[in-house]
Amino acid sequence: MEEKEQLVFKAMAKAGKPLRPGEIAELARLTKDEVSKIIKTLKKKGKITSPKRCFYAPVK
Repeated sequence: MEEKEQLVFKAMAKAGKPLRPGEIAELARLTKDEVSKIIKTLKKKGKITSPKRCFYAPVK
């Protein structure tokens, strides 16, 4: 995983609940655009899931 992917993944894991991209961006201190791209990458890799529309969480 790249550094920014790890930041996003850790922010989601730490929150302990599904988050919106904007919330993840705040926690990871990245832009919303960066987070959106990273979310797509992490979803392709099977690292995160979307339990409900526009919310994302790490796969357990």
